[in-house]
Formats: sequence, C-alpha cells, structure tokens
Amino acid sequence: MGGAARLLAIILFCYSIFAKTSSLYSNQDFLLVRNISAIPGNDYGISGLSHVTVVGALLHGMKEVEVWLHTYAPGSRTAIHRHSCEEVFVVLKGKGIVLLASSSQMYPGKPQELRIYPNSTFTIPMNDPHQVWNTDESEDLHLLVVISRPPMKAFIYDDWSMPHTAAKLKFPMFWDVESFHLLKDEL
Repeated sequence: MGGAARLLAIILFCYSIFAKTSSLYSNQDFLLVRNISAIPGNDYGISGLSHVTVVGALLHGMKEVEVWLHTYAPGSRTAIHRHSCEEVFVVLKGKGIVLLASSSQMYPGKPQELRIYPNSTFTIPMNDPHQVWNTDESEDLHLLVVISRPPMKAFIYDDWSMPHTAAKLKFPMFWDVESFHLLKDEL
C-alpha cells in the first residue's frame, strides 16, 4: 500500500473509532467503511474541479477535521484565497504548483512558488493566501486535503495585489451549502 493510501486508511480508521464511541454525533445513515471511488464528485460550478467530502463536519458530525478528495483537470486552479484553519495536502497523483504568500503585510504580494508531485505533501498556514494549480497539460491532479476547524470560511482575492481587508468572504463553501442546515450553533 502506498504512503497516500496508508494515510487515508489511517484517517478513516480513526474516524471509525470516533464514530463508535460518540453517541452525540452518531448518524445511522453513515457507513463507517465506505468506498471512496463510489462517492460521486461534484464540480459545484467550478470549471476543472471535482470535490468529494470523504469525512466532513456537516455531513458526518466531525468537529475538528474534515477530509476531502480534490481532482483538478489539466490547467485548472483554485481561486487565490485564505482561511482561518490549517490545511494539509497529500498529492496522490499528478503535478502542479502551490502559490503561497504571507498574511503579514497589507496585501499578499508576489507569492512563493512551490512545486508539488506524487507522494509529496504540503501545509498551508492559517490565513496565508494561496492558490493550487495543476500545471500538467494532460494529467489530472489528485489531492487528499485535511482541514482543521470545519466548516471553512474562505476569503477570495481577485489578484495578489488585493489588500487582505478587501478579500470577499465565501461562507458557506460550495460543498457545504446543501448540508449547511445541519450546523448548530454551540453557544
């Protein structure tokens, strides 16, 4: 079993233990073991993206983490964005770049360019603007994504020179809209 498949198996195993011991968030309709390839992806109107929520806060009662499978078509990319959660990526297949800038100035500025490839991993610090880009002309980019503190609130930038205070809030995220009514205020 490859490293990425092993990581996914560990994540799903940990979730199954959590689900068995937590009566507060039990959902009889949610299977503890699922075939990820049988879960349909959705592009949510974003050209070149396929998103699958493998395990999610709104769908499965998780409080601290959410796991996604993202597939980017050749040449596609995310919007420039930031969010107040940590994010870990594992590259399962394909290659591309991550553009990463700092949130310590008034605007992102020129981003650092990081090359990504199969079996590589990268993290995005909280609130740092970034963009993931499939630079391959013929192969999809497959990423396993883990975020903390779901559901995510994203701030979208028009370009790298846009001030942080002008970034537009996107909440709920596209993939959370259909199940957002399940979220309850903890206060």
